[in-house]
Amino acid sequence: MKSAMSIHDSSTMSAKFLEQYSMEETIRKYTRKTAGHGISYLLDHEYGKIYFEYIKRYVPESRLKTGIRLWEFGCGAGMNLLHLVSLLQRQEIKLDFACGTDFSEALITAARTEANEYMAADQINKVQFTVASNEDLLDGGAKGLGVNKDELLGSFDLVFGVNTIRYSHRLNNVDQCVKAIRELLREGGLCIIIDMNHRFPAFRSRLREWPRRADKFTILPTLDEYARPFSAAGFELLKKENFCWVPHSAGPALTRCCRLLGPFLNLVAQGYAMRSLVVAQKLA
Repeated sequence: MKSAMSIHDSSTMSAKFLEQYSMEETIRKYTRKTAGHGISYLLDHEYGKIYFEYIKRYVPESRLKTGIRLWEFGCGAGMNLLHLVSLLQRQEIKLDFACGTDFSEALITAARTEANEYMAADQINKVQFTVASNEDLLDGGAKGLGVNKDELLGSFDLVFGVNTIRYSHRLNNVDQCVKAIRELLREGGLCIIIDMNHRFPAFRSRLREWPRRADKFTILPTLDEYARPFSAAGFELLKKENFCWVPHSAGPALTRCCRLLGPFLNLVAQGYAMRSLVVAQKLA
C-alpha cells in the first residue's frame, strides 16, 4: 500500500505533467507540422520498421486480411498511431480499429484534429482518440469510447507506447499499466514499448539535473526494469535492446550525422544508444 506521502507526491507529479502537456509549446512538439525533422525520420525509418516487422511476423495472416486492431497508450497528439495506420494502408494491411489514449485532454483534442486533417476518408472512422491514463487504460478507455469494457478485452493485436511508460515507473503504477495491456491483447498479441535509455549521456533533461542528484521523478528505468513488469505478468520477451541515435528534435543536419554515425556507434556502444526497446508477446 502506498504511503500518504507517496500518494501526495504522485498527485503532485500528475498535476505537473498535466499542466506541462496542456501547454501550446508542448502540443507543437507532438503535431506533424511542427514536431521537427528527427521524429519524422524515426517514424518512417525506425519505429515504423519495428512495428511492421513484428506485425508481419506475429499477427495471423487471416487478421491481416480481415483487419487488425491497434492501441497506442500515451499517444500524445497521435503522430505515431496515425503514421502506423498510414503505413499499414500503404502495405495493404487492413485496419479494423485503432485507439489512441493519453491523460492530457489538450493532446487528445490535437490528435483528433490531426486525424481529421491527414487521414484518408475511408480510414478516419476506424480511428478514435480518447482520454485515459496509463494505469487506467481499460476502464478509462472503455468509458471514453462509450463501450462496455468486455468489448475491448482480448481483442487487440498490438498495444504500443513511445516515451510514456517511464512515467508509470515513476508513479509506481507500471504493474497496473501492464495488467491492462495484457487484458486488451488477444492471445499471441504484442506489446512494443520504446522509451529513453538511462545510459544515454546527453538527454537535456538529465543535463539540466546535473550536478544535482536526480530524484525519483526524473530517474529513468534501466532496460531490465522496462522489461521486468512484462515478464512478471506472464509475457514472453521477444526483444530487449537499446537502439537509435537520432533525437526526436533533430534538424536535417543532425539527423544525417546521426544516421551516418549510427552503424559505427552500434558496434562500439549500442548499450548507450538513445532508446530502449522491449517487445513482449502475450502467452495463453
